[in-house]
Amino acid sequence: MFLFKGQCSALRTAFRHLVALTSFTIYASRRPVSQGSSPVRTIFALASGHGKSGIAVIRVSGPNTNEVLSAILSPNKAQLSPRKATLRYLYDPADRSIIDKGLVLWFPQPGSFTGEDSCEFHVHGGLAVTAAIMEALATIPHVYPAEPGEFTKRAFFNGKLDLTEVDGLADLIAAETELQRKQAIRQLDGELGRLYTSWKEILLTATASTEAYIDFAEEENIEADTLRRVSASVESLIGSIQCHLDDNRRGERLRNGVHCTIMGEPNVGKSSLLNLLCQRPKAIVSSIPGTTRDVLETALNIGGYPVVLNDTAGLRQTEDVVEREGIRRAIERCQNSDLNVLVLDASSIYTSNDDSSPFILNQTDWLQSHDVDQLKRNSILVLNKIDLVAKSQVNELLTRFQSFSQVCPLSCTSKEGVDHFMKTLTSQLKIMCGNPSAGSPSLTQARYRQHLSQCLALLHQFKKLRDSDLVFAAERLRQALRHLGKITGRITTEDILDVVFRDFCIGK
Repeated sequence: MFLFKGQCSALRTAFRHLVALTSFTIYASRRPVSQGSSPVRTIFALASGHGKSGIAVIRVSGPNTNEVLSAILSPNKAQLSPRKATLRYLYDPADRSIIDKGLVLWFPQPGSFTGEDSCEFHVHGGLAVTAAIMEALATIPHVYPAEPGEFTKRAFFNGKLDLTEVDGLADLIAAETELQRKQAIRQLDGELGRLYTSWKEILLTATASTEAYIDFAEEENIEADTLRRVSASVESLIGSIQCHLDDNRRGERLRNGVHCTIMGEPNVGKSSLLNLLCQRPKAIVSSIPGTTRDVLETALNIGGYPVVLNDTAGLRQTEDVVEREGIRRAIERCQNSDLNVLVLDASSIYTSNDDSSPFILNQTDWLQSHDVDQLKRNSILVLNKIDLVAKSQVNELLTRFQSFSQVCPLSCTSKEGVDHFMKTLTSQLKIMCGNPSAGSPSLTQARYRQHLSQCLALLHQFKKLRDSDLVFAAERLRQALRHLGKITGRITTEDILDVVFRDFCIGK
């Protein structure tokens, strides 16, 4: 059977759209938040923290916001101006008794956080006041308590935030250190979303160009170098995404905390060092070997960097079943840590006739099996108890362990050398987490990394298929575009069609 050129093009187009229908999902098209087929609900919630406070903020959002204002403020609702704080009495709709006197703000759609009609009541933060306001709101018809995250969810579906900004907002609320706050505010401000959106636009144009070439190249309405330009843009995008992924997980570490494990033999001062860093007696300190049996974990803020610090059981040969389990957990935690602090007893090493005990020898071999850069990033050698040895002996120990790039002699008892250790530790944390205020925004979520890795793999598949089967190569671009869209939550099939008709004058 013979087919004309137009029929071949039509068959290819039909096949491509059949593949797209079976694999392409509209991930987050603009739609209102609803419960099934029911209309959008009006919701309310306490937006400030629970418990007693000077001021409590209660937020309302939804189509019945005006009715809420009329019920709570009547008869003075009409005097409210948009986005201006107004002092008003707040009434109980049931008996018109005064609940409190506070500030009221009204945000008409779309100029609100959710994109809907919204209002806020800023009232006194006593438990009785907030409870009375919440109970009064619950009595108003078609007004319901909000579900967790529902206000932000509505902001997303109404186009006020993309998913990266939603994540940035959650990170900002959860931030415990200054550098976590700086990273989160950049993401909430849309910097990461704009980066991914720029990549999406590049890939969207490449996909639309490839689609148009397949459909109309035989009719000679497409420029001859279209595929060359597509290949060049895909190649450039591959380099950008790969560079973004090769960040040593700096953004994720800053968001989740750097896992740091203190390791060493019994009675070398591991728990003393932990207590010194915590500035409180977090761990039990005893001269009895094997006091610490399990992993003791604590969260710290060191120089603005979040650190999850682990004190572990002393590593040695033992027949005690419980202690052996603690040692197993200690080794496992060390292997999974971002940074290890190896603590040695300077007085014990110096006075020992052996070069080193079996454990220290094994750990030295383990550390030195890494390349120098990895050793510098992931390990700090601490020579503790230098108050028990002479200065000249400390210098001899430094020479002895000069193969370690980071060596910190100190005394947990006299505090000598602690400042130097803290500077070294902070420097390592800076290397591992980076500066969130400088350079391109950091990759902060494992979900982003997963989608970007899959997108990168699909772009490489496109390169392999473009010369042999352009239809399947185009589908790889579609799939890659879908993975980018899943990061921000903004990609539909209509986006591709818009670019086709925007950038190509078909049939001119």
